[in-house]
Amino acid sequence: MKNIYEVASSNKRKSFFVVLAFVVFVAVSLYFMANAYALYLGYQPGGLGIVGFALIISSLMGLSGYYFSDRIILGISGARPADRVRDFNFYTVAENLSIGAGLPMPKLYVIEDSAMNAFATGRDPKHAVICATTGLLKKLNRTELEGVVAHELAHIKNYDIRLMSIVSVLVGSVALIADFLLRESFIRRDSNSKGSGALFLLIGLIFAILSPLVAQIIQLAISRRREFMADAGSVEITRQPAGLISALQKISSDHEPLEVANKATAHLYIANPFKDKARGGVAWFSSLFNTHPPVEQRIAALKQMM
Repeated sequence: MKNIYEVASSNKRKSFFVVLAFVVFVAVSLYFMANAYALYLGYQPGGLGIVGFALIISSLMGLSGYYFSDRIILGISGARPADRVRDFNFYTVAENLSIGAGLPMPKLYVIEDSAMNAFATGRDPKHAVICATTGLLKKLNRTELEGVVAHELAHIKNYDIRLMSIVSVLVGSVALIADFLLRESFIRRDSNSKGSGALFLLIGLIFAILSPLVAQIIQLAISRRREFMADAGSVEITRQPAGLISALQKISSDHEPLEVANKATAHLYIANPFKDKARGGVAWFSSLFNTHPPVEQRIAALKQMM
């Protein structure tokens, strides 16, 4: 049996190495693509001007999303503010657990949908939101609801939303440059390049084609790792894993997709809102593009803490 601190420490180490690998990959990708474009314009390799331009554009987009993501997501989801009387269990569970976790009370919202799911958003603990569907609130008992709300509070406490905002900026930088280079068809100028110049053009083209896909895969890997951390954080807050285990079992057995979810918001939810599963020989490859780790793995990790 592993205690919650061992699990949390292991998850933090793995998350650190995944994020580090992501940053290194993005830096290498931007370097080769920027130099390939410099060659296309007739300059010698070594310039990073386009990298700075891409980072400025992506940062502005990321900054806007960072400050207004909660309003945008809640608007897309059609969520309403939670009411203490109408949503008594949800409200009082969040209130009690916030006090226990030493966090400000987040704003609470409800999505009128019979599918079972929940998510947290916002830029920091002082500007946080927890949103749950009516299906989740009706089908979970109070102990199970505590496990889910504590999971979302752990996301808030761990600053997961801030981390994913930074990751999104990095992904956006790679995608922006890659798309720009491919649209410019810079490879047609390679007839005038020899030696290291031709090599830069070739490597730049390879990165322009593959880097957006690889960046997305690593982004999703970070998202999956944060789910394990939030599960461990839920146990740390509630002091028992049984509630979250039972809640995850109920959520996974509910095959109704969440109508308001989309690919841009799917990673926020406690479970995959689309309810699609890979099968057969392509399961391993398909799992690379999953926003969440398999529920079976999450439950197995939680049971180790019992």
